[in-house]
Amino acid sequence: MGFFSRESLYMNKILLIVLLLLAVVLIGYNITVVDFEKPFEGDSVVALICIIASLCAIVLLLIFNAAKKIQKKVEEES
Repeated sequence: MGFFSRESLYMNKILLIVLLLLAVVLIGYNITVVDFEKPFEGDSVVALICIIASLCAIVLLLIFNAAKKIQKKVEEES
């Protein structure tokens, strides 16, 4: 039962889905906080930064997922 066992990969998939959902929820919440009349003042700036950070987190998680799939495919071939 190592890092690449079947159970571990299942847990990684669950963790990935939970983190992606959390990032999407944060984006949704922060969109409601942004004042579109003055987007670069007050709390709107913080909300915009959080939206950008959540989008970056989503991209990083998807890259991590793709890297795991590639690693698994390479290990199966050898």
